[in-house]
Amino acid sequence: MKNLLSSLFLLIYFISFSQTKVVSWNIENLGKSKSPAVLNFIAETVFSYDIVVIQEVVAGPGGAQSVAKLASILNNKGSKWDYIISDPTTSSSYKRERYAYIWKTNKAKLKEKWLEKKLNLEIDREPYYATFEINKKSITLANFHAITKSRQPETEIKYFKFLPEQYPQHNLVFLGDFNCPETHTVFNPLKKMGFSALLKGQKTTLKQKCRNNVCLASEFDNVFYKADRLNIKSSGVILFYNKFNSLQEARKISDHIPVWFEFTLN
Repeated sequence: MKNLLSSLFLLIYFISFSQTKVVSWNIENLGKSKSPAVLNFIAETVFSYDIVVIQEVVAGPGGAQSVAKLASILNNKGSKWDYIISDPTTSSSYKRERYAYIWKTNKAKLKEKWLEKKLNLEIDREPYYATFEINKKSITLANFHAITKSRQPETEIKYFKFLPEQYPQHNLVFLGDFNCPETHTVFNPLKKMGFSALLKGQKTTLKQKCRNNVCLASEFDNVFYKADRLNIKSSGVILFYNKFNSLQEARKISDHIPVWFEFTLN
């Protein structure tokens, strides 16, 4: 019985360690306006994941420092974390931002990172890539924050169809805030290449007020992956606003909810 329990424990440990959990979050204006209490709440929300993908890091003073503080808080919770922050995107100063990744060093190893310079004229906030080695296999996350819906984000997203051919050796996963639902025809070229949307019919932005217990507004945040390269074990969203008395309080954290998925690499 003792040997059976030991074997069972080792099997459960192996299965859990072989799977990787990623969470993607547009943390509105992540910068000096975020108090220590807010950063601690964010850390509490994401610490059970292995790779944290962040959009909307403030390009100016405070953005990079807030990511560093967030990583420091996570490091004090029992695991060793590392992080990277992109250079500011090349759009106008009004919309210029940074991206960030924070990850557990025992779960993933960073191999390379870069901003998509080839599309910096076509895309305001060009994607920020990070290739991670996980269990001797690689995945390249393409972190993206599109222009707002009123400015027609599909005029940017249409260029994504060129990226798989541009990086044929990379296992690309597009994720972030697309400001556009996955049902839009602009995603059809990617879908024809074998990419699937992680979420379907899932709203991810907060309303100003809940009405009839409906608190979410738009289907903007998502993940696009190739099913023959990624084996999705589970996925979902984090309804962090349920921990607050009102959406006004919750929106001090962000106006978007996090999207997550757990996977193994094929």
